[in-house]
Amino acid sequence: MGIYLGKITKWNDPEIAKYNKGVNLPAQDIVVVHRSDGSGTSYVWTDYLSKVSTEWQSKVGRNTSVNWPVGLGGKGNEGVTGLVKQTPGAIGYVELIYAVQNQIPYGRVRNAAGVFVKADLAGVTAAAAGYAKTMPEDFRISITNAPGKAAYPVASFTYLLIPTKIEDANKKEIIKGFLTWMLNDGQKAVEALSYARLPKEVVAKELKQISQIQ
Repeated sequence: MGIYLGKITKWNDPEIAKYNKGVNLPAQDIVVVHRSDGSGTSYVWTDYLSKVSTEWQSKVGRNTSVNWPVGLGGKGNEGVTGLVKQTPGAIGYVELIYAVQNQIPYGRVRNAAGVFVKADLAGVTAAAAGYAKTMPEDFRISITNAPGKAAYPVASFTYLLIPTKIEDANKKEIIKGFLTWMLNDGQKAVEALSYARLPKEVVAKELKQISQIQ
């Protein structure tokens, strides 16, 4: 968070060097890149920073759009990706699939267990599993900075908003059938699209809720 607060401005800063022993870090300026538009991606990133830094929480906070202390703004994941690729020394945050598709190198992030974890699908699944026991029935929960050594700390669900009551009986059965398929057979296809599988504990909770749609 020191980089995004504007306190760490060089890639060879001692705070970075102490976690990268043996790496020859350049005395290069860090160019911070963030979203210029409001976005769920920014909310997830600032939510994580708020959990790990009381200073960030008090000065900036979490939201889809915040008053960034430093940096350049790019519109959408595409805009951030473009700025990071074309700007020497740049660092930014994007959805994992954009980093993969655009072949952008990405580093490890320290999780709640103190382990530096590289973003991957298994780490996102582990993050969701870490909150499974405390997850409310409506699934409105942040899974950033999740407990567990394998959990990637900057993770989030993608949500569907489903009514609890559907008057049209035919539509109700179609929706319930589709949601059930998504949580069973559909899970087999998500990793090929660079999305993580839901952990079995969360799938069980969601199937229970689907069964209660009236």
